[in-house]
Amino acid sequence: MPDAPVTAVTVAALSPDALYAAVRGDGLWKSDDAGRSWAFAMDRPWLEGSERDTMALTSVDLATGMGGIWIYAGTELGLTRVPDCFCRWQDVQPGDAMDALVSGGAPVPEVPLPKGEPILALISAPSLPMRLYAALPSGIWVSEDAGVVWAQRSSSRAQALAVHPENADHVAALTRDGLTQTRDGGRSWSALANL
Repeated sequence: MPDAPVTAVTVAALSPDALYAAVRGDGLWKSDDAGRSWAFAMDRPWLEGSERDTMALTSVDLATGMGGIWIYAGTELGLTRVPDCFCRWQDVQPGDAMDALVSGGAPVPEVPLPKGEPILALISAPSLPMRLYAALPSGIWVSEDAGVVWAQRSSSRAQALAVHPENADHVAALTRDGLTQTRDGGRSWSALANL
């Protein structure tokens, strides 16, 4: 890999030995052997006229995609994604994502994340892959449909998110006030620990 900071990393949704890493100023790299070797996979996301560094990554197991896996990337300007064939970054939109990718046209997102906010953390729930959690400066947001419609669930600014592998409602967030958790998908939060 290049001699540059890694800004985000994620494990492939269906293959624990496959890793993806975003490298500042370079792009997306992939390892199929648990990080022992790496290969360049994709340029950085193209948003609003230029390449953008990735701040957060998550691998999402969806029914669409070349093999069902999408890599979602959070940037300083918002959310984008690429199928695991690494053919082209695209906006998250309703409908069949592969049809939109092939046609080059995409429906307008229904209820997207706030425009222009950086995505500080991003995670897919392994037990319910369509559910995504995102941490933005405005708070913690959740999507039940793989990123088409979003709802704000907390106004706390989180730096990191983790979701229980078997319970999509159980999420921990690292905030300025310490570690918090929800056991109801973000509808209520309680303190776990002050750090």
